Amino acid sequence: MLFTDAARIHLRSLERESALPVRLLLIGMPLTIAVGAAVAYGLFDVALWSALLLAAVLTPTDAALGQIVVASPRVPARIRQTLNVESGLNDGIAVPFITLFIAGASATQSVRSAEYWASFAAKQIGFGVLVGVGVGLVGGWLVQRATASGWMDGTFRQLAVLSLAVGAFFVAEEIDGNGFIAAFVAGMVVGNVTREACSGIFDFTEEEGQLLALLTFMIFGGTFVGPAFDELTWEVVVYAVLSLTLIRMVPVAVALAGAGLRRDTVLFVGWFGPRGLASIVFGLLVLETADIPGHEEIFTAVTWTVLISVFAHGLSAVPLSRLYGRRVEEAAREPGMAEMLAPVEQRLRWVPHHLRDGE
Repeated sequence: MLFTDAARIHLRSLERESALPVRLLLIGMPLTIAVGAAVAYGLFDVALWSALLLAAVLTPTDAALGQIVVASPRVPARIRQTLNVESGLNDGIAVPFITLFIAGASATQSVRSAEYWASFAAKQIGFGVLVGVGVGLVGGWLVQRATASGWMDGTFRQLAVLSLAVGAFFVAEEIDGNGFIAAFVAGMVVGNVTREACSGIFDFTEEEGQLLALLTFMIFGGTFVGPAFDELTWEVVVYAVLSLTLIRMVPVAVALAGAGLRRDTVLFVGWFGPRGLASIVFGLLVLETADIPGHEEIFTAVTWTVLISVFAHGLSAVPLSRLYGRRVEEAAREPGMAEMLAPVEQRLRWVPHHLRDGE
């Protein structure tokens, strides 16, 4: 999913339309982790590292649960792009935070120096980026060359591109880099190097990713939701609700301050930060690391936050999109607000192919 999301990003277009996503990613995301950690540290009997880890796991948003919003022609294109780019990039940005917090939480019995953490972060991020760029450039060139020479038909081109995501992940892991970062960077490179030669291939990887995502949700619901009822406490419910509201919405408001957006726009962006696949995967990583103090309580909080998000954001997507769309149309008649209504037919480079034009 990280590879596919990154492959959809057009770097030149992102550079031109990056103001709002950059604010959310560079200001809103760290603030969300900080606020979420503070609330978790106050509610749960966990160490600071574990509180930071819980907050980081629940910070990434999931566009799959907000596809109706991202595809709705009633919502201005600028806002749709902002939400889609944020959800596509925050998974990869969260990886170094989560990796660092897992290492910190599982190493509380020993003292680590600042040099150790600096070296650890440099390896995780640096090797991950290097492997992603290398696999993306070499793999993308090979696919492009084989396509131009007629050496591969469509089926094997699709499988070749899909294999680059897996290859980047495992190569990075073998040299102490971060596989998630490598897969994300590789997707971004491949998507921009082979965009013309591999037209239609990314639709295949996206569809396969959606299939795997749905299977993940099915396994999540069938395996973890039932036991989560036995672990339910009032602290978990409070944190889940706060994570989807104030912990998300206050940092978003701070990040978007001074951007010239209406108050209802800020509230709309703040609310539609659903938690889904990324939080499930990161939560499972925490659950696997048995030496993290409070790892079961962390996963319970993640489970209930995702579960509530599925219903809350799923049920509110259509009515709130319509309500917000009407308010924007009314506001467009006010002086200085017409630019918010970008043409509906504008191509959304970050919207999945099958959702464009409101399909």
